[in-house]
Amino acid sequence: MKTENSVLMKQAREALSGKWGLAIWAFFLYFLITLIIQNIPKVGSFIPLFISGPMALGFAIFSLSISRNQNPKLEQIFEGFKRFGTSLVAFILMSLFTLLWTLLLIVPGIIASLSYSMTFYIIADDSSMGAIETIKRSKKMMYGFKWKYLELQLRFLGWALLSILTLGIGLLWLVPYMSISNAKFYEDIKIVNLTPVF
Repeated sequence: MKTENSVLMKQAREALSGKWGLAIWAFFLYFLITLIIQNIPKVGSFIPLFISGPMALGFAIFSLSISRNQNPKLEQIFEGFKRFGTSLVAFILMSLFTLLWTLLLIVPGIIASLSYSMTFYIIADDSSMGAIETIKRSKKMMYGFKWKYLELQLRFLGWALLSILTLGIGLLWLVPYMSISNAKFYEDIKIVNLTPVF
Protein backbone atom coordinates (compact mmCIF):
# COMPACT_ATOMS: atom_id res chain seq x y z
CA MET A 1 0.00 0.00 0.00
CA LYS A 2 1.64 3.23 -1.13
CA THR A 3 2.00 6.04 1.38
CA GLU A 4 0.38 9.41 0.73
CA ASN A 5 2.80 12.15 -0.34
CA SER A 6 1.74 14.36 2.57
CA VAL A 7 2.76 11.56 4.95
CA LEU A 8 6.11 11.13 3.18
CA MET A 9 6.77 14.86 3.59
CA LYS A 10 5.88 14.64 7.28
CA GLN A 11 8.26 11.69 7.65
CA ALA A 12 10.96 13.74 5.92
CA ARG A 13 10.51 16.61 8.39
CA GLU A 14 10.71 14.14 11.28
CA ALA A 15 13.89 12.59 9.86
CA LEU A 16 15.40 16.08 9.49
CA SER A 17 14.60 16.99 13.09
CA GLY A 18 17.92 17.77 14.76
CA LYS A 19 19.72 17.39 11.43
CA TRP A 20 18.62 20.53 9.59
CA GLY A 21 21.97 22.23 10.14
CA LEU A 22 23.90 19.29 8.70
CA ALA A 23 21.53 19.00 5.73
CA ILE A 24 21.78 22.73 4.98
CA TRP A 25 25.58 22.63 5.13
CA ALA A 26 25.62 19.62 2.78
CA PHE A 27 23.51 21.41 0.19
CA PHE A 28 25.45 24.65 0.58
CA LEU A 29 28.75 22.81 0.06
CA TYR A 30 27.29 21.00 -2.96
CA PHE A 31 26.11 24.31 -4.42
CA LEU A 32 29.40 26.08 -3.64
CA ILE A 33 31.53 23.39 -5.30
CA THR A 34 29.34 23.44 -8.40
CA LEU A 35 29.45 27.25 -8.57
CA ILE A 36 33.23 27.40 -8.20
CA ILE A 37 33.82 24.72 -10.85
CA GLN A 38 31.47 26.37 -13.33
CA ASN A 39 33.46 29.60 -13.05
CA ILE A 40 36.87 28.07 -13.72
CA PRO A 41 38.14 29.68 -16.94
CA LYS A 42 38.02 27.53 -20.11
CA VAL A 43 37.13 24.25 -18.37
CA GLY A 44 34.25 25.49 -16.22
CA SER A 45 31.59 24.26 -18.63
CA PHE A 46 33.31 20.91 -19.15
CA ILE A 47 34.14 19.64 -15.65
CA PRO A 48 30.49 19.60 -14.41
CA LEU A 49 29.82 16.79 -16.88
CA PHE A 50 32.25 14.61 -14.94
CA ILE A 51 31.25 15.53 -11.40
CA SER A 52 27.46 15.82 -11.71
CA GLY A 53 26.90 12.07 -11.57
CA PRO A 54 29.18 11.34 -8.60
CA MET A 55 27.87 14.39 -6.71
CA ALA A 56 24.24 13.39 -7.36
CA LEU A 57 25.03 9.89 -6.10
CA GLY A 58 26.74 11.31 -3.01
CA PHE A 59 23.72 13.49 -2.26
CA ALA A 60 21.45 10.44 -2.67
CA ILE A 61 23.63 8.48 -0.22
CA PHE A 62 23.50 11.39 2.25
CA SER A 63 19.72 11.78 1.84
CA LEU A 64 19.07 8.07 2.38
CA SER A 65 21.23 8.17 5.49
CA ILE A 66 19.04 10.92 6.98
CA SER A 67 15.85 9.29 5.74
CA ARG A 68 16.78 6.01 7.43
CA ASN A 69 17.81 7.71 10.68
CA GLN A 70 21.31 6.33 10.36
CA ASN A 71 24.48 8.35 10.97
CA PRO A 72 24.63 11.00 8.22
CA LYS A 73 27.96 12.71 7.69
CA LEU A 74 28.88 15.70 5.58
CA GLU A 75 31.58 13.77 3.71
CA GLN A 76 28.95 11.37 2.36
CA ILE A 77 28.21 13.85 -0.43
CA PHE A 78 31.60 12.86 -1.89
CA GLU A 79 31.06 9.10 -1.64
CA GLY A 80 29.71 9.04 -5.18
CA PHE A 81 33.28 9.34 -6.42
CA LYS A 82 33.93 5.84 -5.08
CA ARG A 83 31.64 4.67 -7.90
CA PHE A 84 32.79 7.28 -10.37
CA GLY A 85 32.37 5.20 -13.54
CA THR A 86 28.87 3.94 -12.78
CA SER A 87 27.56 7.32 -11.63
CA LEU A 88 29.14 9.16 -14.57
CA VAL A 89 27.75 6.76 -17.18
CA ALA A 90 24.34 6.77 -15.48
CA PHE A 91 24.24 10.58 -15.52
CA ILE A 92 25.28 10.79 -19.17
CA LEU A 93 22.78 8.13 -20.29
CA MET A 94 19.93 9.67 -18.28
CA SER A 95 20.67 13.11 -19.73
CA LEU A 96 20.97 11.72 -23.26
CA PHE A 97 17.79 9.63 -23.11
CA THR A 98 15.82 12.51 -21.60
CA LEU A 99 17.13 14.90 -24.25
CA LEU A 100 16.21 12.52 -27.08
CA TRP A 101 12.68 12.07 -25.75
CA THR A 102 12.36 15.84 -25.26
CA LEU A 103 13.33 16.42 -28.89
CA LEU A 104 10.23 14.45 -29.85
CA LEU A 105 7.88 16.28 -27.48
CA ILE A 106 8.12 17.95 -24.08
CA VAL A 107 5.78 15.46 -22.36
CA PRO A 108 7.79 12.32 -23.33
CA GLY A 109 10.87 14.10 -22.01
CA ILE A 110 9.17 14.74 -18.67
CA ILE A 111 7.99 11.13 -18.50
CA ALA A 112 11.52 9.90 -19.22
CA SER A 113 12.93 12.14 -16.48
CA LEU A 114 10.39 10.76 -14.00
CA SER A 115 11.19 7.19 -15.07
CA TYR A 116 14.90 7.63 -14.36
CA SER A 117 14.44 9.56 -11.10
CA MET A 118 15.25 6.63 -8.76
CA THR A 119 18.52 5.72 -10.51
CA PHE A 120 20.99 7.23 -8.04
CA TYR A 121 19.11 5.88 -5.02
CA ILE A 122 19.33 2.41 -6.57
CA ILE A 123 23.07 2.83 -7.19
CA ALA A 124 23.46 3.97 -3.58
CA ASP A 125 21.75 0.80 -2.36
CA ASP A 126 23.36 -1.76 -4.68
CA SER A 127 27.04 -1.45 -5.57
CA SER A 128 26.90 -4.53 -7.81
CA MET A 129 24.67 -2.98 -10.45
CA GLY A 130 25.91 -1.16 -13.56
CA ALA A 131 24.58 2.11 -14.98
CA ILE A 132 22.26 0.65 -17.62
CA GLU A 133 20.90 -1.92 -15.18
CA THR A 134 20.07 0.74 -12.57
CA ILE A 135 18.30 2.89 -15.16
CA LYS A 136 16.21 -0.12 -16.21
CA ARG A 137 15.47 -0.86 -12.54
CA SER A 138 14.37 2.74 -12.01
CA LYS A 139 12.01 2.56 -15.00
CA LYS A 140 10.52 -0.67 -13.64
CA MET A 141 10.26 0.70 -10.10
CA MET A 142 8.54 3.89 -11.29
CA TYR A 143 5.92 2.03 -13.34
CA GLY A 144 2.58 3.23 -11.98
CA PHE A 145 4.23 5.82 -9.71
CA LYS A 146 5.36 8.56 -12.10
CA TRP A 147 2.27 10.71 -11.57
CA LYS A 148 2.54 10.33 -7.80
CA TYR A 149 6.19 11.42 -7.94
CA LEU A 150 5.31 14.43 -10.12
CA GLU A 151 2.61 15.41 -7.62
CA LEU A 152 5.21 15.23 -4.85
CA GLN A 153 7.48 17.63 -6.75
CA LEU A 154 4.58 20.01 -7.42
CA ARG A 155 3.89 20.19 -3.69
CA PHE A 156 7.14 22.13 -3.36
CA LEU A 157 6.31 24.64 -6.09
CA GLY A 158 4.92 27.25 -3.71
CA TRP A 159 7.96 26.89 -1.45
CA ALA A 160 10.21 27.32 -4.48
CA LEU A 161 8.48 30.57 -5.40
CA LEU A 162 8.93 31.83 -1.84
CA SER A 163 12.60 30.86 -2.00
CA ILE A 164 13.00 33.03 -5.09
CA LEU A 165 11.51 35.96 -3.17
CA THR A 166 14.18 35.45 -0.48
CA LEU A 167 16.88 35.73 -3.18
CA GLY A 168 17.44 31.98 -3.03
CA ILE A 169 18.17 31.81 0.70
CA GLY A 170 15.06 29.69 1.24
CA LEU A 171 16.58 27.01 -1.00
CA LEU A 172 18.97 26.15 1.84
CA TRP A 173 15.96 24.66 3.64
CA LEU A 174 13.86 23.67 0.63
CA VAL A 175 16.42 21.49 -1.18
CA PRO A 176 17.18 19.27 1.85
CA TYR A 177 13.43 18.99 2.52
CA MET A 178 12.80 17.92 -1.09
CA SER A 179 15.77 15.55 -1.10
CA ILE A 180 14.71 13.70 2.03
CA SER A 181 11.09 13.60 0.82
CA ASN A 182 12.31 12.05 -2.45
CA ALA A 183 14.38 9.54 -0.47
CA LYS A 184 11.25 8.66 1.52
CA PHE A 185 9.39 8.22 -1.78
CA TYR A 186 12.10 5.82 -2.98
CA GLU A 187 11.93 3.83 0.25
CA ASP A 188 8.15 3.62 -0.05
CA ILE A 189 7.93 2.40 -3.65
CA LYS A 190 10.90 0.09 -3.08
CA ILE A 191 8.86 -1.71 -0.44
CA VAL A 192 5.81 -1.78 -2.71
CA ASN A 193 7.86 -3.23 -5.59
CA LEU A 194 9.28 -5.93 -3.31
CA THR A 195 5.82 -6.95 -2.08
CA PRO A 196 4.58 -10.06 -3.90
CA VAL A 197 1.25 -9.76 -5.69
CA PHE A 198 -1.02 -12.82 -5.50
